[in-house]
Amino acid sequence: MRRRLTLLVAATMCLALLAFVVPLALLLRTVAQDRAVATAGADAQSLVPLVGTADPDTLRTSVEHVAAGARAPLTVFLPDGTVLGTPAPRTDAVRLAARAGVSRTVERSDGREIVVAVLGRPDGTAVVRAFVPATELTHGVTRSWLVLAGLGIALLLLGLLVADRLSRALVVPISELSAVSHRLARADLTARARPDGPPELREVAGALNHLAGRIQELLREEREQVADLSHRLRAPLTSLRLETESLPAGDAARIAARVDAMERAVTGLISEARHRRETDVYVSCEATSAVRERVAFWTVLAEDTGRAVTLDVTADGPLPVGVPADELAAAVDALLGNVFAHTPDGTAFSVGLAPAAGGGAVLTVADEGPGLSSDLVGRGASLGGSTGLGLDIARRAAQSSGGRLTLGTGPSGGARVTLELGPPQAPPVPD
Repeated sequence: MRRRLTLLVAATMCLALLAFVVPLALLLRTVAQDRAVATAGADAQSLVPLVGTADPDTLRTSVEHVAAGARAPLTVFLPDGTVLGTPAPRTDAVRLAARAGVSRTVERSDGREIVVAVLGRPDGTAVVRAFVPATELTHGVTRSWLVLAGLGIALLLLGLLVADRLSRALVVPISELSAVSHRLARADLTARARPDGPPELREVAGALNHLAGRIQELLREEREQVADLSHRLRAPLTSLRLETESLPAGDAARIAARVDAMERAVTGLISEARHRRETDVYVSCEATSAVRERVAFWTVLAEDTGRAVTLDVTADGPLPVGVPADELAAAVDALLGNVFAHTPDGTAFSVGLAPAAGGGAVLTVADEGPGLSSDLVGRGASLGGSTGLGLDIARRAAQSSGGRLTLGTGPSGGARVTLELGPPQAPPVPD
């Protein structure tokens, strides 16, 4: 936009300068020609009284004096053939003036010839001739044109500078609005636009800030609702803990431990839903420890159902990823929960974690079951009677870090889910 505005101003100024400079240049040339002709004509007219009345000696002296100071050649042709002043041949214009007694100006290829017939002499008609060369007709015109062209270029550059400043004052606020909108799209709801520029752009900036504030309010209300919903799970958990007291001691301890773990997860969910900040998009976690912890949790259930579990972590050190620890844990739980929900007891599965090229990590969950359809990646899609949110939770966790989720088939024909997790993102530098 800035370049287009500058080009528009440049084109408009060029047209205006051409409409102004070209006629002015032609006028300067015409004025220079008229000035030169008028000066030569005045010199010629100054000799007319002398030619008609002065004696030969006085006339010769006067003509030589005037011709020496004239800018153009000045010649007097007497009726007896005598030529005074600047030597020049008798042209057709001179003969015609002497014969017909007519004064005139003749246009020639090498200049202009001014002839003045002097009547009243007893010996006939004398002719005063002034000749203006072509170089004298355009004397000073080239310099005037150069000055005029320089002035036009200076005005054009000044106009372009002013146009650039004005377009910058218009484009910079638009660029800032675009940057703020991109930050909002990345879930940085603390981003705000600075009202600047023309009134229309200030109004847009205010509307964008109002929109961001409204989104924060809606998210806050939604989190409170999620927290309330999660809190309602405490009642059935409390009831389940009371029921475990009637079971045998070994089973009661084992089930009570799992109930305690579930209660801690619900408590964490309530805290996360109520206190999570919009800037969490820039947090990270260490993937190796988070994956090991969740696999260890599910290994207990795998042993009860006769499933073989294989964990393969190929990283030599920590694997930081751009996903919060709770979201990564939820994604792992969702993938492993699908294995238990959609494969029969005794089906083996494996979990692999490896560093990704360029940073981040690649998490792979594969089983030896019947496999999964690629249609199940849609939110709410399920063929096993569940909520259909598991794979979507994992997909959103991967996309929040710049990665993706891919469904495939393992070597044994079972399902193979690959979760690519991007590296941690750096928070924006404050202005």
